[in-house]
Amino acid sequence: MTDYDVLRVFCAPNGGYGNELGVVREGSVLPDREDRQDLAAKLGFGETVFVDDPERGIIDVYTPTRRLSFADHSCVGVAWLLDVPELVLPAGEVGTRLDGEFTWIEARAEWAPPCVFHRYATAAEVDDLPVPPAGDWIYAWAWEDEPAGRIRARGFPGRGDGVDEIEATAAPALLLTERLGRALNITQGAGSQILTAPQPYGWVEIGGRVFLER
Repeated sequence: MTDYDVLRVFCAPNGGYGNELGVVREGSVLPDREDRQDLAAKLGFGETVFVDDPERGIIDVYTPTRRLSFADHSCVGVAWLLDVPELVLPAGEVGTRLDGEFTWIEARAEWAPPCVFHRYATAAEVDDLPVPPAGDWIYAWAWEDEPAGRIRARGFPGRGDGVDEIEATAAPALLLTERLGRALNITQGAGSQILTAPQPYGWVEIGGRVFLER
């Protein structure tokens, strides 16, 4: 089996929760896209990253079923692992920075896949939501503290493939930040934390904690 690291991205302050990520640091061992897709399917992580050039930050990202042009939690995780000023993906160049316990990337909202936003009156309503039937990608959210920018959210991909809810994904957060035009502090899933901040010229920063699992 090809060597790989396992990270958790967008973790809570105590290091819990977050979304698992597989990273193959020596992408050259599997140069063929079909082989990479096969390995991503076997590993079964939401995303698996192949590092093609660790110094220039060139990476290639796959879900178990397809190749991605941009991947938010993969970029945050690999930015922490490689500590490089930028990452290069098919979608474009992603600026990165480390700031204490948080790792940040800079991305554009148009890189994120579309989703349907359902806003609720209270965080408790979001907590109590049942998993919706397969269909639209739904991002359910409510203000926990609007003046402070604190949001409670859950993400339901609606694919009907057994993944009913995604613990931590920043793609909808990227879109919501652009829509609201303000920095957000999001508690998503069972307890993951995602930070965002709008930047000039259509860019949005996404930040989170990363822990090495193995």
